[in-house]
Amino acid sequence: MKLVIAIIQPDKLEEVHHALVDEEILRITVSRCTGHGQAEDPDLYRGQEVKPSLLAKVRIEIAVNDDYVERAVSAIINGAKHNGGEIGDGKIFILPLEDCVRIRTGEHGGSAI
Repeated sequence: MKLVIAIIQPDKLEEVHHALVDEEILRITVSRCTGHGQAEDPDLYRGQEVKPSLLAKVRIEIAVNDDYVERAVSAIINGAKHNGGEIGDGKIFILPLEDCVRIRTGEHGGSAI
């Protein structure tokens, strides 16, 4: 099992969601966050350097069985890219997931996902 975490632009959430649904990945968690990825050169404003501030982002978390990892990653990439790929399109992190427990039934592992 893996935990796929994607940080994407807010305007791409709907496209990513549709791409995941098309791959039969229906159980996702979405939260709004702020962040700053690639370093940009500081801007000059009234003669002083101003560093870039935090920008609005969307964080998507998906717990998947191993055979769904590549499908999830491909769907996120296809839905999150702007015009073939631009700086700031986002990042995807894939982490090992030790266990998953369904609260209602108490079942563990991949079947709980």
